[in-house]
Amino acid sequence: MNPSKKRNELLKKLAQFPEFVRGSITSVCSTCNRARCICLKKSSRRAYRLTYKDSRQKTQIVYVNRDQVPRMQKMIANYARLRKLIEQLVEANIEVFKNETRR
Repeated sequence: MNPSKKRNELLKKLAQFPEFVRGSITSVCSTCNRARCICLKKSSRRAYRLTYKDSRQKTQIVYVNRDQVPRMQKMIANYARLRKLIEQLVEANIEVFKNETRR
């Protein structure tokens, strides 16, 4: 396939992932810290957090509502797909550059 056409197809695929986020979701059990509470025996409350590194490589934590966990998981999966797509795009751009310099 022509490298320019391949690059254009990859650029079109980029538009398929409008929502993406880098990081991972962790589930944390929380207790109420009251003496002799059922929480100490059986953790009934779960909190979900998105953990990621910002541009300064500092770890950031964001609370994720339980209803939003599936959406956030999809966004994380989109980020992984987007990274693979960008790698393919970089390779296609290199091929286009090589073909232009040969002329």
